[in-house]
Order: sequence, then structure tokens, then C-alpha cells
Amino acid sequence: MPTPYMTEPALLESLKGQQYVVLRPGAAVAEFYRSEQSAVLGRLPGGIPHPHTGHVTLRGFFEPERVAPLRETIAGWARSRAPIDLRVEAVDGFPPPFGVLIARLERTHSLLDAYESLTALLDSRDFVRIGELPLDEWVFHLSLAYANALDEQAWAQALEASAREVEPKPFETVSSVDFVWYDDDGEHIENMPLARA
Repeated sequence: MPTPYMTEPALLESLKGQQYVVLRPGAAVAEFYRSEQSAVLGRLPGGIPHPHTGHVTLRGFFEPERVAPLRETIAGWARSRAPIDLRVEAVDGFPPPFGVLIARLERTHSLLDAYESLTALLDSRDFVRIGELPLDEWVFHLSLAYANALDEQAWAQALEASAREVEPKPFETVSSVDFVWYDDDGEHIENMPLARA
């Protein structure tokens, strides 16, 4: 079984009925993520929610009654895509009310192309998409910690302690996507290989 993305009961409950298309790094980016998340959490109060595993979200949905057709759509898209390059450029944050500390990714050509092609496909379908922004506004990232419970001063201190440009920039190429869905039984993950370039 793949390592879960979310394990905290409150996070799992909040995600019930949702589905996601995500990238799971497994080499240099994943190593950076684990090290950086450990450092970030060490500077924050105990109990701050956070992902169990680093991931890059490409799209979110709310289709609890149509998981199967959504899965088929994403599987077909994955079979048409080349592997995707990931490169970390900075540690940053989405300010309140979001309050998320992140590892921000460079907008690589393959990452932009994947997002744009998925948008084009979904525009021809009627699936309910959540949290979506136009490509020009989307910040590709891995969430390190969900720190929106911090007050304004504590958030500013947490961001100041963590934010920086990353050098050298960890890089890897991901050759699959995960289709992730949440229901009364928790989290489910199906790995979908990307077509070879």
C-alpha cells in the first residue's frame, strides 16, 4: 500500500467527499520535503496539522457520487502525458486566512503543460472542481504545515523563520500521478503511470 497523504482524523473528516489529482515526489524533492517539514514543525507549537507525505496538487474535485467516471477521465489524461519535472525554488507561505507554509516549485514547462492540458480536458466535462485558479495565478507547491490556527504575530514569526530561496534547488522527474479520494472509509490512492516521452 502507498504511504498515505493524510492521517490526522480532523483532516480526513474535512476532506470527505473530495477527490484530488496529485504528484508524489520520491527522490530529491521528497528528501528535501521530509527534512524541511521536520524543521518547520520543530519551530511550531505542537499539534499543528500537516500532510503525512509531500505532494503537489494539480486539481481538486467534489464528486462523491461520481468517483468512477472521474477516475476514468483522469486515467485517460494520465496515459497521454509525459513525465513531469519538479524543482523546489523556495520555502514560502500562503498568508492568512490560509496560513500554509509551503515548498514553492519552479514553473517548469512540463508542470505548466500538465496543468494546462488537464484544465482543457476538464473544461469539456461537468465535474465539480474546487480550489481551482487560472494557470497564471496557480502556485505549484508542497504544503509543509497548515498553520492557520496561529495568531497574526505567530504566523509572521513562523514565516520569517522559514521563508528563503533554496540553493541548490532539489530536482526530480515524476513518472506517475495519484488519484486520491476520501469517503467514510478514509483515504484511497490509485497510482496512474504517465506515458513515456
